[in-house]
Amino acid sequence: MLSKADSSRKLWYKQPAQEWVEALPVGNGRLGAMVFGRIEHEVLQLNEDTLWSGRPRDVNNHQAYAYLDEVRRLIFAGQFFEAQQMIESKMLGCYTEAYQPLGNLYIDQYSGEISDYHRELDLENAIAAVMWRSNNALYTRKIFCSFPDQVLVVHFACDQPQQISFEVHLDSPHHFITKIDQDLRLILDGRCPVHTEPDYITDAESPVVYADEVSQGMRYRVVVQLQVEGGQVYSRQDKLVVSQADSATLILTATTSFNGFDRNPDLDGKDPVLLCDQILDRISTKDISVLMDRHVVDYQALFQRVRLDLGKPLYPGLPTDEWLARYRTHPDPALEALYFDYGRYLLIASSRPGCQPANLQGIWNDQVRPPWSSNFTLNINVEMNYWLAEVCDLPECHLPLFDMIDELVVTGSETARIHYNCRGWVVHHNVDIWRHAAPVGGSARWAFWPMGSAWLAHHLWEHYAFSGDKEFLRTRAYPAMKGAALFYLDWLISDAQDNLVTCPSTSPENVFITPAGETVAVSLASIMDMSLIWDLFTNCIQASRELGVDQPFRRELEVAKARLAPLRIGRYGQLQEWFADFAEAEPGHRHVSHLFGLYPGRQILKHQHEKLSQACAVSLQRRLANGGGHTGWSCAWLICLFARLEDAASAYEQVTTLLSRSTYCNLFDAHPPFQIDGNFGGTAGIAEMLLQSHADELSLLPALPSQWPCGSVVGLRARGGYTVGMQWESGSLTTAKIYAAHTGRCRVRYHQQLIVYCEGRLVPTTQESREVISFTAEAGKEYLVQRL
Repeated sequence: MLSKADSSRKLWYKQPAQEWVEALPVGNGRLGAMVFGRIEHEVLQLNEDTLWSGRPRDVNNHQAYAYLDEVRRLIFAGQFFEAQQMIESKMLGCYTEAYQPLGNLYIDQYSGEISDYHRELDLENAIAAVMWRSNNALYTRKIFCSFPDQVLVVHFACDQPQQISFEVHLDSPHHFITKIDQDLRLILDGRCPVHTEPDYITDAESPVVYADEVSQGMRYRVVVQLQVEGGQVYSRQDKLVVSQADSATLILTATTSFNGFDRNPDLDGKDPVLLCDQILDRISTKDISVLMDRHVVDYQALFQRVRLDLGKPLYPGLPTDEWLARYRTHPDPALEALYFDYGRYLLIASSRPGCQPANLQGIWNDQVRPPWSSNFTLNINVEMNYWLAEVCDLPECHLPLFDMIDELVVTGSETARIHYNCRGWVVHHNVDIWRHAAPVGGSARWAFWPMGSAWLAHHLWEHYAFSGDKEFLRTRAYPAMKGAALFYLDWLISDAQDNLVTCPSTSPENVFITPAGETVAVSLASIMDMSLIWDLFTNCIQASRELGVDQPFRRELEVAKARLAPLRIGRYGQLQEWFADFAEAEPGHRHVSHLFGLYPGRQILKHQHEKLSQACAVSLQRRLANGGGHTGWSCAWLICLFARLEDAASAYEQVTTLLSRSTYCNLFDAHPPFQIDGNFGGTAGIAEMLLQSHADELSLLPALPSQWPCGSVVGLRARGGYTVGMQWESGSLTTAKIYAAHTGRCRVRYHQQLIVYCEGRLVPTTQESREVISFTAEAGKEYLVQRL
């Protein structure tokens, strides 16, 4: 039997999953499956990342611009409620389409009395497994999703001959047919609905479908083929049957007719039949050992770059669900390290080059109308998905987001022109595979938020800041950043104090109480708006300088940046969320949007902006005192924010809260329901507690909690092209290793004096302050840092 002893990088259980949020996820960025681990009646719920309802259509509101001036007049007159009413009746649009489930693979395996059941997900190898004993025989299933070969594989084995017998079939929640071809391949052909409405819009049991477009939904194909040793394979009705084999391998692939965000998937789509055949032809001569080896080598090349050790489990040998239950009263750093690894695993499994970005549920969804359409939500969630990508050395996994940005530049340029008569490109809070850039319907508190392009541009700059890749900056990042900046230069207007402000403006999904007692979302110059634009302009100015281009445009940005409405501190000492110190309708609101400048931005720096940092701390304290952080992703954001404030105790409290209150037994984040952003944000938050680099310095162990007295981490990346490993004992750094990819001045912050060695020789350093030293780092060299 596979070893259960080393559970440090495994999730494992003594029983099959009963619910979807107990199943174990596998994926290769494009294909995904949830593995339940049942013996006699197993189900693998399937997904393919391009399978969406809908098709390209004009989602822009061509009447919106006609009402912009009147909305602005109402806002400047203090008539916020009336302005919001006009926005909601005249300036919003339609909802995005929905990410769709692909179907289900069923495995009915014959078995006698079962004992020694074991189910696991090995994060070292990205392989799920189920093991059990029956009739004195040991049975094993291993399941993995291969990126290099683009297939899902299930391998069946037994330690006794001729004991493998099972049958498989497929179904789908959409219109589908199944058949078995002459090569004994099980085939499902299906078609998505051409339109669905979110579950909060309609109570109908079936998705809303445009009657005249039923035949134009996206087409897809799923193919299953079997390889067996010993025994035989045959068909029975719509099932494939394996009888008395020594071992067997099930290979599944799936493709869709998706052919780009701007092409009709039915009339101008790809041929999923041909695509499936091409994938299966490429692996026709590969046996299970080759497929598994290629999968493991590819996956480990990413996963093994980083390793975090926070000590051995306090209660070794516990299954993951029991461990998590015990954690709620006895927190265990080893489980926190497993959660950190799980976030990295999930990003690798849901976001690979050439694929779609990870959506609200990564790639795992079992519903035709999933929560919030399982779309790409830009007012926090998609960005949080990628906070770990650079610092955890998974920059390749960041690339699908950049592909989406390239496409949003196209659709967002039309939205900027039609909705606002502005240059550049804009995108609002919800995006789908058709790159919906316009406002959706509903309330202005979420739908009217033309700030998505600024936040997305932040990710382009971050990729450059970590890598130093000037070719990426020149050819890809800067053009998109500049286009976003052009929009905001046009969007900003002057207020009575001659500040540049956004108008209309909201703070995502939050509301305030006006002096007249009205509860409203719309005003002007929300702090998040101003922080996002400050961030974008700052990064564009720096990019222009480093590339040596666009000096007149740079000067225009510098002038505008100097006029941006300033950050303000309110009556409680908090960072104000709106331009005025309005009473908060929900003091414990889940969003902390006004703190963007603290994290993930760099406008508020702990060691340079003491008053603003303290105001952020007060804002966080007020949120928590009123029930804030009550969703998984919100709790994850709080970890990152407290880490930036170097408040280790509060950051760790949010780590334990995330695991205790917002985590399912398969370690999926519970919004609730499941949203993957909490997993990704939690991993990013743990990394932020250990290493920070946003202030042009490497800050070592800036928020190390007392609960992690001893430990080590290898492979974290920092802005400036550094890779950092650290060891600590009794709560203090013992050694750090810093690898420099580029030559330059390296500044290091730690609360004790440090010395630096390279190749056994002492490196000259400058003591810039009590806590900061600097030295010249040469490209390609590693530096050893120790306490003096």
